Amino acid sequence: MSRTALYAGSFDPVTNGHLDVLKAACRLADKVVIAIGTHPGKQPMFSTDERLAMLKEVAEPIAAREKAKVETMTFDDLVVSAAKRAGATLLIRGLRDASDFDYEMQMAGMNGAMAPQIETVFLPASPATRPITATLVRQIAAMGGDVSAFVPAPVAKRLAARFPRKS
Repeated sequence: MSRTALYAGSFDPVTNGHLDVLKAACRLADKVVIAIGTHPGKQPMFSTDERLAMLKEVAEPIAAREKAKVETMTFDDLVVSAAKRAGATLLIRGLRDASDFDYEMQMAGMNGAMAPQIETVFLPASPATRPITATLVRQIAAMGGDVSAFVPAPVAKRLAARFPRKS
């Protein structure tokens, strides 16, 4: 039986933490659909097209190594609605710490009430990626810092082009 998982987030930008969770998700599912949530009231650093391009570039090799398929999509409605459209029976959620857990448990409960046929799977971040957040990466890059330890090389290159490093 083929198993499809949906991994949703803003991925603005995609980080090594996101890829850590993706790698684990690829071990659980035959296909992982990475879904970029869009919200008209939010101004992301990277456009949706830029984020889709970055995800394809860095996610496809990981999925191939894990013998899984990866697809990307966008959504602007409920994550369970996006999961249904993608044919997913699993929602992948990464956890860094206890505050993530508390929030994600609430979301899992609500999603489970709306779509009981879709299971939420929590995947803990590896110790090396636990402190990484896209928010901190954006802040460090905007202040001219080196983010190469926190993001894949193609993403670091895009950030460096957007924010020249300070000496």
